[in-house]
Amino acid sequence: MGATSFRTLDDLDATGKKVLLRADLNVPVRNAQITDATRILRLLPTIQELAQKGAKVIVVSHFDRPKGKPVPEMSLGPIADALGDALGRPVTFVDDCIGPKVQQAVDAMQDGDVVVLENTRFYPGEEQNDPALAKEFASLADYYVNDAFSAAHRAHASTEGVARLLPSFAGRLMETELNALNIALENPARPVGAIVGGSKISTKLDLIGNLLAKVDMLIIGGAMANTFLAAQGVNVGRSLQEADMHDTARDILAKAKEKGCEIVLPVDAVTATDFRADVPTRTVPVTAIPDDAMMLDVGPETVRLIEQKIATLKTLVWNGPLGAFEITPFDAATNAVARDVARLTDSGALKSIAGGGDTVSALRHAGVEKHISYISSAGGAFLEWMEGKTLPGIMALENIFERALPI
Repeated sequence: MGATSFRTLDDLDATGKKVLLRADLNVPVRNAQITDATRILRLLPTIQELAQKGAKVIVVSHFDRPKGKPVPEMSLGPIADALGDALGRPVTFVDDCIGPKVQQAVDAMQDGDVVVLENTRFYPGEEQNDPALAKEFASLADYYVNDAFSAAHRAHASTEGVARLLPSFAGRLMETELNALNIALENPARPVGAIVGGSKISTKLDLIGNLLAKVDMLIIGGAMANTFLAAQGVNVGRSLQEADMHDTARDILAKAKEKGCEIVLPVDAVTATDFRADVPTRTVPVTAIPDDAMMLDVGPETVRLIEQKIATLKTLVWNGPLGAFEITPFDAATNAVARDVARLTDSGALKSIAGGGDTVSALRHAGVEKHISYISSAGGAFLEWMEGKTLPGIMALENIFERALPI
């Protein structure tokens, strides 16, 4: 997707207008407390800009998976309170997202007001992309702004359906995400490389297939690397691997060679006989993994190799850790490479774009979250975009680009 194929807030005269803002307020909550407010904080610039311009801002979002019926624990009421605290201004919450109660609240809005509506997934029509529900959403506003890239891979009534019924725009977060992704793979500074980790090739086949055609170098880590090594005849002991994917791994290596994409695999391994914190470990070449041991992280020689390879790149996309980073000492390689990527990014030598839940957690764990060019707040949408799939919420914005704005 090109960086200019959608309208942004720069194209929207919102003064005195009702704006339906699709946000992603699906934040993690534990014991009734928000454990990570990143999605709320990243939404603030769009809400603040619209409110300052005098728009009436009507926020809609899903939260968790209530399966089409009201679930009190999945109400957006507490999230709306947190949003108000972050904005530093009152936010009105309405315990429904359509109907007379909502219309009454919208009619009472003054310019600059912010209203948060109840969880859109309390209605089954949301996930079914029901045209009738989309029409109900559209009836509330003059304009639609989508600032929920993380929900853009779902063709739902509040992400795709309503965009076909109102003049539609990308919010600032959506704009930033799309421009960052465009820099990463659609129009990158070359050479461009990718780090792909994770436990299984089978879950990332589409991702790897798409990357082979777009990147000059693919660095493979995580348990996925075990399968590639085993497919080449390396004894990986008791390491997690997919024996039924050996042919696929060999096919990927052959295709990479055809396309001129360099594949970088581990050359040494940090091994242990048990998977638990601070267990005794041995670092060995990948060709010398003991029969009773598992590779749980890549070793220091592999870290040096990866750092040498990354030093030749101008753009790097990262999805997936190099080892079992959640448990010490198997976070060492991911931490070391993350800090090197941060150093190169800070120096201006590298554009770095990362995404995916484990990747974001690993970068935060390494203490480099603020030193990466861009970290996507999306999970599934980021992965599907990297897989080369069409995202319905983005396609809807593209399709309305030529639609005339009302006078």
